[in-house]
Amino acid sequence: MRVYPQRSAVPGELWRNVLDRAQQEIGVLVYSGLFLSEDRAAQEIMRVKAEQGVRVRILLGDPAGAQISRRGEDEGVGGAMAAKINNALVMYAPLRELLGIEFRFHDTILYNSIYRADDELLVNTHLYGLTAAHAPVLHLRRTVDGSMVNTYLDSFERVWASAVPLSPPE
Repeated sequence: MRVYPQRSAVPGELWRNVLDRAQQEIGVLVYSGLFLSEDRAAQEIMRVKAEQGVRVRILLGDPAGAQISRRGEDEGVGGAMAAKINNALVMYAPLRELLGIEFRFHDTILYNSIYRADDELLVNTHLYGLTAAHAPVLHLRRTVDGSMVNTYLDSFERVWASAVPLSPPE
C-alpha cells in the first residue's frame, strides 16, 4: 500500500488504526518494539481487542539471547538492546496479566519486525548497522494471491512456534 523511508515517518495514528481494524488477530514480532510498548493508546486497543476475542500475540527478543547481544553489537548499541526489551516488558506489564494476550521470547535473527492486524501488515525492515527506527517500513495488505503477505505471516508463525512463553508479571 505504501513504503515509508524510515519508521519515524509512519504516522503514530496509522499504527493505532491498523491495530484497531483487527477482527481476528494482532501479532507483533520485534526485538523490543519499545515505541509501541510506550504507546498507551495502542495498548488500550490491544486490551479492548483481546476482550472482544481477537487473538493478540507479542514476540519479544530474549534479553539474554545470543541474537539480541549480536544485534546490539551490529547496531552499535551494545547492551542497550537488552535494556530496551526489559523496558518494553515493564511497559507491557498491564497487558501481560490479561487473558487473550500471549507474550513469548524468541532468540532468532530478525530480518524484519512484523506488526500484523489480520490481513494488514506493517513490516519494518532491518538493515545492518542501523536501528529499526531508521529502516524502511512497508505497509501491506493481503491481495487475492496473498503471496507476499503470506510469506511474512509464515515467518511470524515459524518464530512463534520456537519461542518460549512468558509468565505473567509478579
